[in-house]
Amino acid sequence: MGEDVPSSRGNGYDADRHPPAAPRPPRSGAASSHGAKPSALVRPYAMTGGRTRPTHQLAIEALVSTTGDLLQASKLSPEAYRICVLCRELNSIAEVSAILSIPLGVARILVADLAELGFVVVQQPHEGDAQGGRPQVTLLEKVLAGLRNLQ
Repeated sequence: MGEDVPSSRGNGYDADRHPPAAPRPPRSGAASSHGAKPSALVRPYAMTGGRTRPTHQLAIEALVSTTGDLLQASKLSPEAYRICVLCRELNSIAEVSAILSIPLGVARILVADLAELGFVVVQQPHEGDAQGGRPQVTLLEKVLAGLRNLQ
């Protein structure tokens, strides 16, 4: 027992009980290009910059369409760019969320941001309602097409 053993005091852990954790290698798989599917490692709050509410309240059935050219949109985040590409054809916010596999709240925030920047136009369900409170024909057609696709 005459051996000198370095003391673990003062270094923040007891060497016999809790050795320091080995450093982990960086995780790969996050989307680095617009064509790649984002990894599950990208947390929703990271996609929205930590925000939990959109700047404008958007209904899930609000219709979204791209306005600008996609060359300018390519400078956006991968998720925002994917929304612009998807919305070359009219899509609801719910469809954007489902097709791109992002949470509905995140889709609302990103679409609201894109609308503020002028990359998309959002048509709320009550806008252009000339039928006295009845849903728009285009919305009904989209719902019907979606239901048919479920079969």
